[in-house]
Amino acid sequence: MHEIYCHGTPYETGFQHGQAAESEIARGIHFYKQLFLETNKLSWEQVCDIAQKFSQPLAKKWPEYNDEIQGVADGAGLPFTSILALNVRTEIAFGMFSDGCTALSWKDADMNILAQNWDWQQEQSANLIRLRIQQVGKPNIDMITEAGIIGKIGLNSSGVGVCLNAIRAKGVDFDRLPCHLALRRCLDSHSRAEAVAALQSSGVGSSCHILVADSTGGVGLECSSVDIALIPMSEKGVVIHTNHFLGEHPGVKEDVQLKDSKARLERIQQLVEGSKPIPNSIVRMLEDEDGFPTSINRQRTDDSSIATLFSIVMDLAGTSASVRIGRPSTAKDELLLEPHLFGLT
Repeated sequence: MHEIYCHGTPYETGFQHGQAAESEIARGIHFYKQLFLETNKLSWEQVCDIAQKFSQPLAKKWPEYNDEIQGVADGAGLPFTSILALNVRTEIAFGMFSDGCTALSWKDADMNILAQNWDWQQEQSANLIRLRIQQVGKPNIDMITEAGIIGKIGLNSSGVGVCLNAIRAKGVDFDRLPCHLALRRCLDSHSRAEAVAALQSSGVGSSCHILVADSTGGVGLECSSVDIALIPMSEKGVVIHTNHFLGEHPGVKEDVQLKDSKARLERIQQLVEGSKPIPNSIVRMLEDEDGFPTSINRQRTDDSSIATLFSIVMDLAGTSASVRIGRPSTAKDELLLEPHLFGLT
């Protein structure tokens, strides 16, 4: 996996990202051009026109993200709207993409773990990057993301981690913070409480589930384009989520395309009941193939090219994360994320 280190102003950070990941970004845009055309009957020009609706609110409310996206575009030699479209891909599809993921937060007296398998179209696996960002006045970030997208799954030097579950439900609000930038806002936070307060203030532009955790434990933010429902820790200190709503969202129409979502939720609950929050146990949960091929450890099928593209287990107390590239049972490579070590060489 291509590893990219960025620092400086938001624009400089974005420029370094775009320049270093130029090839991956170009391939990613080609991938999404085809996907939007096949699934939403939208040309890339139409996709960019929709993305442009976020431009004014973004520049006004979150100028640092607007500047970073501009930097990525300039670094990659691409139009601003193409990079903006990548960052708001969830909203452009009106919540109708179906990334299939299983996420878990678990805190007890000894350990504090945040983990997930990220499942998406196999073709996009080559365009994943490790993005390391050193910031002034904000925590350093170490995350796995799709090239060109400035917020995804990972952790920061303050011990705040974030995971994502797609939820297939209609509705978009262009004045709210787009899903992937909401993930970035969590990673820019010094605590779980700060991240939750920020997203409750901004709202999120489309349906998704964001699982954020720090030394105090985890909380799920089940988002739609009109509300956010909090999913608290259980008595055991656990928050679990897959790809369907657990809370109530009045007026929001959900379309659960991944029928295995409920089965995966039940399975991870079963595995938690018989285990403890230690990294090796969590790794084994993420390797689980009960219900294969649409299991927690997902394999592509004749009907779907969605598979587990990477698996991450974060030790928030140790401010580090182990990432397995590919399906965790047959990982191609393994990375160690350590945002607290930036600049210490």
